[in-house]
Amino acid sequence: MSTGWIRIRGDLLTAIVLLLWGLTGAIADEPAPSMRLSWTNNLLTVHDARLPGGRLEVWYLEAFLKPGAHDRDWNETRLSHRTELLHATPDGQELRFRTRVDPSVLVLHEVRVEPDGLDLRFLLSNEGMNAVPVQWFQPACIRVAEFTGCGQSNYTRKSFVFTTKGRRNLDRIRRTESARYPGGQVYLPPWTKEADANPRPISPERLASGLIGCVSWDGKWILATASDQTHELFEGVYVCLHSDPLIGGLNPGESKRLRQRLYLVPNNPDELVRRYRRDFPPRSSPTP
Repeated sequence: MSTGWIRIRGDLLTAIVLLLWGLTGAIADEPAPSMRLSWTNNLLTVHDARLPGGRLEVWYLEAFLKPGAHDRDWNETRLSHRTELLHATPDGQELRFRTRVDPSVLVLHEVRVEPDGLDLRFLLSNEGMNAVPVQWFQPACIRVAEFTGCGQSNYTRKSFVFTTKGRRNLDRIRRTESARYPGGQVYLPPWTKEADANPRPISPERLASGLIGCVSWDGKWILATASDQTHELFEGVYVCLHSDPLIGGLNPGESKRLRQRLYLVPNNPDELVRRYRRDFPPRSSPTP
């Protein structure tokens, strides 16, 4: 306590002041209303009073892909998969899943509520006798139309990535239009070959961070996502954002662990970056 504070005599009054001070601090530190999760028909729904409309929808899981996806038909490069819900906690704080990817990959994964968003963990194992060329996957197609208050034509002005030029809104980044499938835009880190990227147009800008996110319609919140093995970031054609992780193939009997985060935080980009660096310490390239 500084010397500017006035000394107050009387144990009772002092106790009351200290109690009120403590209660004020407790209220200030009170965690935000907790998220709740549900999942059905491959749609993960995040329920939270802070979200516009009180919810966020995520297509989970979307697709598993082979190498060489950029110049091939989507159906030629996509591996079939089937996901089932194994367990949901009664409080809606955790979901556990099992996904089988043809021909022989088992994925055990879970989604857990954290104070600042969601934590997604994946264990991928090849149970077969042959290598499986599963290069990357799209775990979460995050639908952000309601969150941003925008549609397909203008949600880029509320969305951002971090390039070598710093934080850039997607409507301010150099774009291309030519690709097998028009629409959207793909953003690549230095280690991803264009031939292995999504068959949508690829931005000539290169990423300096694995974060992609957007700002809420009222400017109060940031919704962002990142993974520990970034293959690409993607601005999709369903008013959606993606962080798509690298797998790098699975040999017989091989297992790999991956992690992804979804952040819902106040609109403070510096704090978002701090949390991202805490969760995903920087390194020069991913480890397949």
